[in-house]
Amino acid sequence: KVSNIGKNIKDVRLDIRDKKKLEKKIINFKPNFIFHLAAQSLVKLSYKNPTLTWQTNVLGTLNILESLRKLKNPCIAVIVTSDKCYHNREIHYGYKENDTLGGNDPYSASKASAEILIKSYISAFLKNNSNIRIATARAGNVIGGGDWASDRIIPDCVRSWSKGNRAKLRNPNATRPWQHVMEAIGGYLCLAVNLSLNDKLNGESFNFGPNLSREYTVMELVKTMSNYWDNVHWKIIPKSKKKFQESELLRLNCNKAKKILKWKSVLKFNETVGMVTHWYRN
Repeated sequence: KVSNIGKNIKDVRLDIRDKKKLEKKIINFKPNFIFHLAAQSLVKLSYKNPTLTWQTNVLGTLNILESLRKLKNPCIAVIVTSDKCYHNREIHYGYKENDTLGGNDPYSASKASAEILIKSYISAFLKNNSNIRIATARAGNVIGGGDWASDRIIPDCVRSWSKGNRAKLRNPNATRPWQHVMEAIGGYLCLAVNLSLNDKLNGESFNFGPNLSREYTVMELVKTMSNYWDNVHWKIIPKSKKKFQESELLRLNCNKAKKILKWKSVLKFNETVGMVTHWYRN
């Protein structure tokens, strides 16, 4: 609204699970590029409503692939899954694109399944279709202004601190590949451009995350946020009161994106957290 960007954009809202409507819109629009980011992206909600999660993340992706298969014009598709698509063994080295896929919770498992679905569609239907090129992107924990989802650490802190309450920390020692949303978007755009210029990237997957120089925990994230927000407090929820399982350690190896796409994250951790916190304060 502030930038008035909507004046030059045709905005159509629909349920990605509605195959007929989605196909019609995409085929009529004849897109040159598709960025697929629609998802049920909350781990906690995936426990509460696994059917919604699987339908949105897997069948929704299937509907995108079916639409691509019916397109007559050239199209580049970047399909965003998740860093949680990897079978997480709580190990310290960063997961690479050829590591085993998997997931113990409905969200992670649905994203791993979407990756397998995409690869099968390329192999079965789109390998010899020179018009369509697809790559998948797996981004680390993206943070940025405008995210008001529940059970995400930054929005939860903002909601609590805005009311003068203590923020509740479920998993203070968990590490995540935190990165600003603009870093991830830059990676997706970079991937789309490279994919349009190089057909050998068709079917490839790329990680997008921060440098692996060191890890940052939830507690470190919250303490860094407190540097930009006055008089804030938090409390840790005992393990016995946690209602669902979350991974403790998650890292990504982004060397493939650096080498092939010439992409790398540019913001330091403090810069990222500062930019995000200032957005919410404003």
